[in-house]
Amino acid sequence: MPSTTVTYFPVDNGDMTLIALADTAGTKVLIDCNIRDAADDPEDDTRDVAKDLRARLKRDSKKRPYVDAFLLSHPDQDHCRGLEKHFYLGQPENYPDDKKPDQEKRIFIRELWSSPLVFRRATKSFVLSRDASAFSAEARRRVKVNRDKKFSGVEEGNRILVLGEDEDGKTDDLGPILVKLDQSFSRINWSQNQFFNARLLGPLELSDDEENEEELGKNHSSVILNMTLAGDAAQSAVARFLSGGDAEVLIWERLWGKYRFNTSALQYNMLQTPHHCSWHSLSYDSWSDLGGDAEVCKDARSALSQILPGGIIVASSCPIHDDDSDPPCIGAKREYVAMTHCAKGVFYCTGQYPDPKAVAPLEFVVSEKGFELVGAKGSLARPAAAAAGLSFPNKPVVPNKPGGFA
Repeated sequence: MPSTTVTYFPVDNGDMTLIALADTAGTKVLIDCNIRDAADDPEDDTRDVAKDLRARLKRDSKKRPYVDAFLLSHPDQDHCRGLEKHFYLGQPENYPDDKKPDQEKRIFIRELWSSPLVFRRATKSFVLSRDASAFSAEARRRVKVNRDKKFSGVEEGNRILVLGEDEDGKTDDLGPILVKLDQSFSRINWSQNQFFNARLLGPLELSDDEENEEELGKNHSSVILNMTLAGDAAQSAVARFLSGGDAEVLIWERLWGKYRFNTSALQYNMLQTPHHCSWHSLSYDSWSDLGGDAEVCKDARSALSQILPGGIIVASSCPIHDDDSDPPCIGAKREYVAMTHCAKGVFYCTGQYPDPKAVAPLEFVVSEKGFELVGAKGSLARPAAAAAGLSFPNKPVVPNKPGGFA
């Protein structure tokens, strides 16, 4: 029987994470991508993460590699680099690679997950890269197709899920494809999935205060999902995975203010450290300027420390050294290691697994122990100390409402 897995690809300071569900369809959800030119160069020793990704994808009836859903947490280049080169964007009937060798076919995206508010905030801070602009254009194209078809009979390759409401009522008419803040959903590619449930925690609501809104944008507004993943159809093994893009200190501070009396919303068995283990997700101070004198924001740390017993924290980053770099930041790593220590869990860095000189994808499987590391030969390889004393949140709620939203 297949297992539900979460795979982190070693992409330096960037994110590319694949969720593979254990359903009969083998559903795959990709969060971000960072495929650098060096990774595509056969003469370069940088890990070929595109090859690693493609090896984990299925082919459809037309022999196209595909993902069932692709989420862009926010449009920074290190979260969408290589998108145009490796993924097909455009009308599905115009896919041009059918006659090409498999390794040259672009990956087909059945459903796009996008947040218009994240893009709106980002474009006020910087000029979008070509890949980010291409994603934005594709999202707008898909929304138009859905509107034109009145959200009925929309085929794969035109499907989209809009995460969070936009300003001025621009998303008010998108009910069947809109997930509002704090709502949960279990639908992937227009089908309910009993192995998956996600609660939308960010981006935070639009603020009427211009200064406040500017600060939210500066703190890297990102899609934040707390996902519950089931290891089998009976949901006897479930684990929660918290992913927050590059969300920085103000975002996490406000999330703690919102959920401090309902901490289950923030609890996780595995956390992907926001912003590649940056100090700025934990503090308003500069680590580069103050080093060990930089103060942690207690509320932001509280939000990020809701780790369940035996939990795992993963930094998708370059190797972390004891210096003034940020990100990744040694100070942030120390905080996250302290969190895992209290939970008898483990901290990992993608840039140092299994060896800084020979990195490889970091893969975890959902089991009755939460998340367990899968070794290079497919065996479970989690340290015994980290496997002790696990407890689990409630099983995921599968919404029954049309459209799959709770």
